[in-house]
Amino acid sequence: MTQNNAHASVASARSESTEDHLERIQELVDLKGYARVTDIAATLGLSRSTVSNMVRRLAKRGYVNYERYRGFTLTSEGLAVAQHIKVRHQTLTEMLELLGLSAGTIAEEVEVIEHHLRPETLRVFARLVQFWREHPEQLRAFREFSRK
Repeated sequence: MTQNNAHASVASARSESTEDHLERIQELVDLKGYARVTDIAATLGLSRSTVSNMVRRLAKRGYVNYERYRGFTLTSEGLAVAQHIKVRHQTLTEMLELLGLSAGTIAEEVEVIEHHLRPETLRVFARLVQFWREHPEQLRAFREFSRK
């Protein structure tokens, strides 16, 4: 199995919920230095017991350093996954911004599609964003074409 296929199979083994939790945990750790169940529950709109159960599962899978009734952080493996999720989110957001979509549409679309992309697709989108940044005249031409 190639490295790309191995990465794709590992990524596909993570649920949307797992990825959403890891993404929020990293955002909180970046902000406060740690995450708490109540903070994640509030940002994801879930009950504390649901989040607590997920955090325990994430700890068992090696993604989270967790002690009951205390704040927690990501392990190095959890951090690597969260960083991949963040890059994926940023790439999609930037691509949709360049296409001229509204902020509300972008936020909704990214949340819907980000969990369903294969690594190959994400790489192509990242290259497209880079191309448009380096060749803004091409982006302008596309945006004019799409208005017709």
